[in-house]
Amino acid sequence: MRALVIGGNGFIGSSLVERLRAMGYRTRVLDPSPARADVDWRDVDYVIGDLLDKSSLPSLIEGMDIVFHLASSTVPSTSNMDPVADVQTNLVGAVNLCAAMIAGGQRRLVYFSSGGTVYGDPRQQPVPETHPLHPISSYGVVKVAIENYLLMYEQLGNLDPLILRPSNPYGPRQSGAGLQGVIAAFLGRARLGEGVRIWGDGEIVRDYLYVDDLIDFAAIAGPGNKSGVVNVGSGQGHTLNQIVDLVREVTGAALPVEYAPRRAYDVAEIVLDISRARSEFDWHPAMELSAGIHSTWQRLLQRGDFAR
Repeated sequence: MRALVIGGNGFIGSSLVERLRAMGYRTRVLDPSPARADVDWRDVDYVIGDLLDKSSLPSLIEGMDIVFHLASSTVPSTSNMDPVADVQTNLVGAVNLCAAMIAGGQRRLVYFSSGGTVYGDPRQQPVPETHPLHPISSYGVVKVAIENYLLMYEQLGNLDPLILRPSNPYGPRQSGAGLQGVIAAFLGRARLGEGVRIWGDGEIVRDYLYVDDLIDFAAIAGPGNKSGVVNVGSGQGHTLNQIVDLVREVTGAALPVEYAPRRAYDVAEIVLDISRARSEFDWHPAMELSAGIHSTWQRLLQRGDFAR
């Protein structure tokens, strides 16, 4: 089996590359950044580039049995600053990929969307895949648009897409810069002996998923023939204040908190309904939150994963 991992240098993508290699895949990576130093890239065909270069796509996808698309040039907190750039890079890039795959006869595409942004402020908890989509950030709007293109091409008989809606992945290698991933950011601040800023009163609720559990699902579901949309989360919600307490418990740091006015694009509460992932793919999240934070902290201390 041969796989192309778009965005394979990132936090999630690099873990997926390692898993695919362990499964015996011949793997190619497409990423705009040079290969990170904390990953063993042996036997991986690493290509620096992006989906906007349409001329390079036919050769990149030629012979691939499956394409995993994880790349995004924005995060929820930055996407509204320049929605035009968000559309031009992420949406146009994804449509370029679809066109190249259709032209080349490749059908299986696994797209990592966003379970935390596409639903907007949910009307029910936990949130099923059938819930209406009302994103309140450009990041979520573009994710929904890409999903709709994939579902259109499935309806037309051109692609066999599987759309994953992960909750809030965390774990080793996630950047502690603070743009995305509060657990990584809080652990990074704890290591430096600094405090954290929380937008709002700390009572917003999120569903946190350890990265290995997400990779397990992608490895199980990706090579199969099931398509459509599936939530991938823990199925449990925790407030930011609870995350602060867990990080304090794991690290022993004081981790003082500064509360700032809530941001308009922050969803108040979202917990994913993962019934489909459990029943149709025989998958369940294995890592409990406090154990996952502890594992991530130990890796941080050992390897400095959050230095970048």
